[in-house]
Amino acid sequence: MDTKSQDGLKISYLSKEVCVCPVCEESFKREELLSGSGRLNAGELTDELHRLYVPSARYGSVYPLVYQATVCPNCWFASMEADFEKLPKDMFQEAAALSGERKEEAALICPDTDFTKPRTLAAGAVSQYLVMRCYDYYKSDMSPTIKRGVAALRAGWLLDELDEKEKGLHYDWLAVLFKKKASFFYSEALKREHVGTETLSAMINLGPDSDKNYGYEGVLYVEGLLQYKYGNTNNAEYRSAALNEIKRNLAKMFGIGKSSKSKPGPLLEKSRALYDAISKELNEFD
Repeated sequence: MDTKSQDGLKISYLSKEVCVCPVCEESFKREELLSGSGRLNAGELTDELHRLYVPSARYGSVYPLVYQATVCPNCWFASMEADFEKLPKDMFQEAAALSGERKEEAALICPDTDFTKPRTLAAGAVSQYLVMRCYDYYKSDMSPTIKRGVAALRAGWLLDELDEKEKGLHYDWLAVLFKKKASFFYSEALKREHVGTETLSAMINLGPDSDKNYGYEGVLYVEGLLQYKYGNTNNAEYRSAALNEIKRNLAKMFGIGKSSKSKPGPLLEKSRALYDAISKELNEFD
């Protein structure tokens, strides 16, 4: 059941630890990505803080995010790995009842998904969709809103990759749709954190990708970037107010300096680039 490259070289393996689904009690083993031997060659960091990887001669294209979500192969309940067995007991019945609905909706992304088989790029995108959907079953102390935002953004990235490989199947449209979802959840998570109804602290690694944790400042940056790229552009007054708020948040990061360990250089550089882009658009409003 190991995932293999085009040359038959192993990319993944099944973990020794057995997972038990809290919803349907199915037992299964997680598929994990093998590391080393040149499987992953880090490439560019995008403006969305997504790490791209350069295909290797031996293994071809490898996508770490494909393996991040834990998905029950029977009922398709899913979450980030650390939260899989932490679903509140009073949500078991609802999560079980909505299994068919999850599968039907996921089929709209990729109708041939099968989580009993090695993960494909399409299955990875579906897995992140399922994570986004299933955190609706978690309580506020588990930081479900920001986790839904991260999952939506990761789904968008994997759909971008699918669109590169399979043009004309509208994966590009789906990618933008998920990034708009991510924008909503990021904004909502920060609002809830501000008023004290939900914290971000239950998500130890705020990502947004799996290779680096950009912390709270990364959340502020990504929320601003997603609003800038995918937010409402029909109402000029609303747009102007939103962009000015993003500028204020970004400006708070500029006075810290590149040497600060909590605010890595790449984040500052990309924040400044976003700040300049927003300033240019606001000048056009004026």
